Formats: sequence, C-alpha cells, structure tokens
Amino acid sequence: MAFQLKTERLDLNMWEESDADWLRHLIRERGVDMPTLEATRSLIIDMRKKALENGISLLTIRRRDEGDFIGYCGLIIGRTTLEEPEIAYELFRSAHGKGYATEAASAVLDAAIATKRSRLWSTVGAWNAASFRVLEKLGFERQHSTWKENGEEIVWNKREL
Repeated sequence: MAFQLKTERLDLNMWEESDADWLRHLIRERGVDMPTLEATRSLIIDMRKKALENGISLLTIRRRDEGDFIGYCGLIIGRTTLEEPEIAYELFRSAHGKGYATEAASAVLDAAIATKRSRLWSTVGAWNAASFRVLEKLGFERQHSTWKENGEEIVWNKREL
C-alpha cells in the first residue's frame, strides 16, 4: 500500500521517530499509563521495519491546514492475515465527531483496493458505536463476535473489495 496518502483535509504518512511524543499522549487517552519516550520510539522503529517487510502499515494523520497530528489510520495484521488485513484507526478525542476518521479510512480503503486484495476486516469492541458508524459508511458489514478473556465482546466486520 502507499505510505503517503492525501485527502481534502488530511495528510497520512509513514511514522517518524519524532512522532513518539504525540503518540504517547494518544496512548494515555486510552486510560492506560503513558509509555516512556524511549519505548514509544522503539515501537515506531518496529512499525517502520514491519511496514517495509509487509507492505502495510498504520499511518500518521495530520490536519493539512493546522499541521497538527490527530491520530493514525492504516492496515495491520492484528487478528487477521497479511492477505486479508484489518483497517485500524484511532484519533485524539478532540478530533472526534468531525469526519476525520471516515476521511482517513476512506483513503486507506482506496489504497487497500489498489493492492488487489479481496477483503478487509475490522475488529471493534462492541461498546465503540463511533467506530461502527465509520465502518458502515465504508461499506463494512458485521460478521460475528468473539470474546476476550475479560469478557469483552469483539465484533468482526468485513468489507469485500
């Protein structure tokens, strides 16, 4: 997939080590401890390495006019396979409700189609209504559920390409 995508309002790009600080803050918004700067840089280095090996990656999302980072979106292996990867996205809460996730995910969907894959997946916690709205706009359909060890329901969504 292309590692640089543009939309009307957004630039999606490959990770740089300098992205570590804002990524740490995004992770903290999940309600977990903020990772160290060193651990986050290592994560980014590993993501870049895997992107070159696999040809897919999460990409940073930056608002073009403001120049600020608002999250990430891209393709991952996650719970699936390289042949049928998952689309994944996460945005800062301050960027929610403005259509950015749908806009970024649409660009990633187009990039996935260009790779000639036949199917994409997305696995989403049953509680995440906003992500289901994004996936519905992109043409994903709910397929089945699985459960984590803690009892959380994970809904599998599929999109034929």
